[in-house]
Amino acid sequence: MLEVTPIKAFSDNYIWSIHGRLDRNLVAIVDPGDARPVLEFLSANQLQLASILITHHHADHVGGVEEILRAHSVPVYGPAGERIPGNPKPLHENDVVQLNSLGLRFEVLDIPGHTAGHIAYVGHGAAFCGDTLFSGGCGRLFEGTAEQMATSLSKLAALDESTKMFCAHEYTISNLRFAAAVEPANKHVADHLQWCLEQRRLDAPTVPSTLALEHSVNPFLRCTFDTVKQAAEAHVGHKLDSSVAVFAAIRTWKDHFRAA
Repeated sequence: MLEVTPIKAFSDNYIWSIHGRLDRNLVAIVDPGDARPVLEFLSANQLQLASILITHHHADHVGGVEEILRAHSVPVYGPAGERIPGNPKPLHENDVVQLNSLGLRFEVLDIPGHTAGHIAYVGHGAAFCGDTLFSGGCGRLFEGTAEQMATSLSKLAALDESTKMFCAHEYTISNLRFAAAVEPANKHVADHLQWCLEQRRLDAPTVPSTLALEHSVNPFLRCTFDTVKQAAEAHVGHKLDSSVAVFAAIRTWKDHFRAA
């Protein structure tokens, strides 16, 4: 089981610190959009940075890389299809990131849709999925198509049900309010929303979630369910002939959704 610590950044980002299995004081940092909280976290906890893992090129995920590297000369890993600072080792699907000093090994999945070259790191019962899968939701389609994103989500959805999903933003409450609009009778959504509201009242994170939980509450993983299909059809006003069409409809719906 991994030991992972969230580092808060900006208004709602999480930068993840993965502690080594051989020495917990050695860490890998995932998606450091801001250097300051990372450097402060390392110093305050007397941790040694061993590597940086990047899921995609957006500034709130890579903006701190160069400043961190000026203080810590460590390898950077990132998607081969995107321009990432720090001269990263380029990664493709099925590549393996072997972090020997930490006793960690991650397999790479290509999960485009949010960006053209987005990747995920999967291993040790965890998936670091950036902005592709959020708890209760998924990323916007900035550079990819609905079909690409649906395929990417299906790759993540096929992981073991116990996999912990480490996404990069605290979006869960707004996502679950949308999920409740799509499936108002889904008790799992209602129950999890109440738990998340209490977590946020305590200023505690709502993530990571588990894939099992996401299968029960996340409408973007439930596009084959009649309840989601019927809600999507009612929203667009016509029949939808595939799960990808359902996904596209609810993704557009979510883009413009405002909770009552």
